[in-house]
Amino acid sequence: MSFLSPQRLVMLVFFLQPVAFGSWLPRIPEVQSAIGLGPAALALALLGMPVGTLLTLPFAGPLVGRIGGRMAIIIGFILYSIAASLPVLAPNAGLLFVALMLSGSAISFVELGLNVQADLVEKATGRLLMNTAHGCWSLGIMAGSLIGSGFAGLGIAPAIAVPLLAALVLPVALGAGIALPVLHDTPAAGETQRSSWSLPSPALIGICLFVFGITMTEGAMADWSAIFLRDALNAEGGLVGLGYSVFAFMVATGRFGGDFLKRRLGGVNTARLCGSLAVAGAVLLYFSPSVQIALLGFGIIGVGVSVGFPLAVTAAAGIGDRAASANVAVLSFVALTGFLIGPPLIGLVAEHSNIRLGVACVIPVLIVSVLLTGRLTPNKRASPAPAFRA
Repeated sequence: MSFLSPQRLVMLVFFLQPVAFGSWLPRIPEVQSAIGLGPAALALALLGMPVGTLLTLPFAGPLVGRIGGRMAIIIGFILYSIAASLPVLAPNAGLLFVALMLSGSAISFVELGLNVQADLVEKATGRLLMNTAHGCWSLGIMAGSLIGSGFAGLGIAPAIAVPLLAALVLPVALGAGIALPVLHDTPAAGETQRSSWSLPSPALIGICLFVFGITMTEGAMADWSAIFLRDALNAEGGLVGLGYSVFAFMVATGRFGGDFLKRRLGGVNTARLCGSLAVAGAVLLYFSPSVQIALLGFGIIGVGVSVGFPLAVTAAAGIGDRAASANVAVLSFVALTGFLIGPPLIGLVAEHSNIRLGVACVIPVLIVSVLLTGRLTPNKRASPAPAFRA
């Protein structure tokens, strides 16, 4: 395998994509203070990113299917490098919402290109890649967050730091994107693909329902882990933020081991094993008597949900009834919906009971995901492997 092999190029662009976004996350409090937003106003403004993503994905699928994953990566990085610089320049809540909406739109386009290209490289080379690529994405967002914190520590204003990092990442990302092989979906012999605008097939619906519980849990951990440790276990200071740190680290760890497990056990058994771990971790978290046991629960949940979305992407792309980009776009739409629904659902339950019962809401949806792991069975009539084209 050469140093600049297709697999390593895919891993590189997966790593680079969230770096600028990660650097924005630790600067949110500064932006909030600079434009004088309260918690409620900030929460509404932050909805701009998922709104932009949800509005774009239905159109991004057919477009990426037409231009290919590689070109979507190249164009997407250019658009996102510009869009990522806008939120730190917003002078008020309304323009912050718009800036984040544009960022979310650009993110959805480039991430769809990333997933499609990773699937095509897997098919063309016969080497498993998807889980490792998503592990690189997890490392990228962690690296971006650390760089953003470093800039903050040096006193560099967000309006300078985030655009600067985006500008530094862009040429490297474009170089890697241009070096990627040109690959396209190829329908199986004798098959006519349905339109990208047609309704999802029953196979895709099953995969989407599987991934819904996975991403709902991810959203819950992101938004409520710190509050769980504070309110349920009286954690203070730096301990409060450790829950999500442990969860995120174990997600990355699980993804780097996911392709190994898939080679040994197959996609369905890997999803079943990890999904069962996620359920066990959530039960442990609900009954946790101490911060230490809760952190163990967060870690087990992280491993459990780590491979769910990458495995679902491969399964959706391999259905073969229409362009992989169209099916992956639908899957991404449902995945993001799950990510967004989890936090407010937990908040409503916690409001009327307690945070333990609120977090426990992920247990039944994770059980449903485990029951649906059989939907990840590879398509027997999948498209032939795409050939490399210069």
